[in-house]
Amino acid sequence: MTVLPLRRLGAMATLALSAALPSSLLAAPMAYVPNEGSGTISVIDTATDQVVAELPGGSKPRGLAVGSDSRWLYVSDQPKNSLQLVELGARKLGPVVALGESPEGVSISPDGRWVIAAVEGKNEIAVTDTRTNALAFSIPVHGKNPEHAVFSPNGRLVFVSAEEGDAVDILDFTTRKQVAQVSVGARPRGIGFLPDSSRAYVATENANEVFVIDTTSFAIVARIKAGLRANGIAVHPSGKYVYVSNGGDANVSVVDTASNQIVATVPVGQRPWNMAITPDGKKLYVANGRSNSVSVIDTASRTKLRDIPVGKLPWGVVVR
Repeated sequence: MTVLPLRRLGAMATLALSAALPSSLLAAPMAYVPNEGSGTISVIDTATDQVVAELPGGSKPRGLAVGSDSRWLYVSDQPKNSLQLVELGARKLGPVVALGESPEGVSISPDGRWVIAAVEGKNEIAVTDTRTNALAFSIPVHGKNPEHAVFSPNGRLVFVSAEEGDAVDILDFTTRKQVAQVSVGARPRGIGFLPDSSRAYVATENANEVFVIDTTSFAIVARIKAGLRANGIAVHPSGKYVYVSNGGDANVSVVDTASNQIVATVPVGQRPWNMAITPDGKKLYVANGRSNSVSVIDTASRTKLRDIPVGKLPWGVVVR
């Protein structure tokens, strides 16, 4: 059997994708939107802000990560208790990885090797090896009902929001063990890190606050009053701003990380949930669960550019 180098495999995946989708997909990052109500994934060209494809996503797609070679999407299928792979080039469902009851948030390690999923029913983080697309190991967490599991940009830590534990569990990914637990406000949800991994920002939905955690001391260094039902977090590539979706207020707060003060509020659709920002930091994409749309925010002017119709109940956005 001939074994192809990873670089060539990545090139082949790109060629396959270009054959299946419009050529504009290769000119700008794509935004992938899991629609839990319609079982699809909307693909948005960030250059035109148009939906250019609708992919199958399983029965109820929620968390999503894009493989480093852009061949696979890794999608948590909550009712099926699994990680559903979607092959981008063929635009079809691929293998399924059994994870445990009710997987939610998904993220990928900075080196692209590991995909982690928060498994609510088992109070653990399930880790899939992208080289084999098989479950490699799991890491138990102390908090109850983990919602999101997010790698720090340096890949050393994983922060996990314990939805019913009012806490953030902190894992050392090298040792595969929990090293700390930080009590925060009620119902922690979205997590985002500054690019240098020095601080994490955690939205707490029932406390309407964002907690800022130092990733060395694990101390809370600031608490920011956000909008009603603060939920998603996105961080500007410059590290100067953090964005917070407020599900009950239908808007997004802009936080200046130098002062940890809110400097702007941008109206979006109903029930804004999880978000993602383009690599150049110019556009923020916000999934609006009850509007069945994605709002696009111009980060320079801090205004909404447009709403993009997607599937039913969009849960989040990943840009790659």
